[in-house]
Amino acid sequence: MTVTVLFAAHADRWATYETPLNTAFEAKGIAAHLSRDFAPADVDYIVYAPNSPLQDFTPYTRAKAVLNLWAGVEGMVKNPTLKIPLARMVDPGMTKSMTEWVAGHVMRYHLGMDRHIVNPQQAWTPHTPPLASERRVCILGMGALGSAVAATLSSLGFHVNGWSRSARDVPGVSMHHGTDGLSTALNTAEILILLLPDTPATQNTLDAQALAQLPKGAFVINPGRGPLIDDDALLEALDQGRVAGATLDVFRVEPLPQEHPFWAHPKITVTPHVAAETRPVTAAEVIAENIRRGEAGEPFLHLVDRSSGY
Repeated sequence: MTVTVLFAAHADRWATYETPLNTAFEAKGIAAHLSRDFAPADVDYIVYAPNSPLQDFTPYTRAKAVLNLWAGVEGMVKNPTLKIPLARMVDPGMTKSMTEWVAGHVMRYHLGMDRHIVNPQQAWTPHTPPLASERRVCILGMGALGSAVAATLSSLGFHVNGWSRSARDVPGVSMHHGTDGLSTALNTAEILILLLPDTPATQNTLDAQALAQLPKGAFVINPGRGPLIDDDALLEALDQGRVAGATLDVFRVEPLPQEHPFWAHPKITVTPHVAAETRPVTAAEVIAENIRRGEAGEPFLHLVDRSSGY
């Protein structure tokens, strides 16, 4: 039996994903008809990007699951027309990309590389950084990406603290949870990495009160979501010297407006949302595996808990 798979994403993504998806379906032994145009009542699975024009899932009466192309599902969990399982994208390629990006910026701050890379006065100022084992790194958000980043940083010798909303155990990481645990985690964060989702509960997690709990001279790295940070509070903390520097990859408005003060601040590095991008080949393999599971009656990978948005 052939399954019908609707590709519901912007047209420019079709050329990127058509061949990898068909290749992945064939490798899994799935007889699939992939198209951007099916009658809704004929669709078995929806490969979906949240910025797709498709927002009303009511007509898709036969569909078994929506398979997201993005890790973020914040805009979808409250869609009242979405009644079928929703699977987030946990792409091995994207995870590796995020891990490499974060590790690079952690090492940049840990080693104090900027003082040598940007040195117009040609000052000869030897500086010996601490060993990684003497540096405390904290990750807020210990899902799939946070756990992968923690494993890499731990392997480099850093003492890694992690925080999640509820209690969980992550090998090699000193874990904290809940409101009290957040304060403890922030107190350990000589380098703070934000990998939380964007939900009403996480917006402005890094506000003036939270920034005041960081060790003086801490660094902030945000490849997670723009609204996690109170922009004005971060700017004030940088100007006061409580925070020594920040690398920001995500923002409340993207592209970041040219007039935004982040661009001109000497202690802020802006990167244009490049920390982690879904990789078509590896993402297609994840989608194909979920379709195989759906047809075999097995649980889908990475199902979203609609009540929490995770």
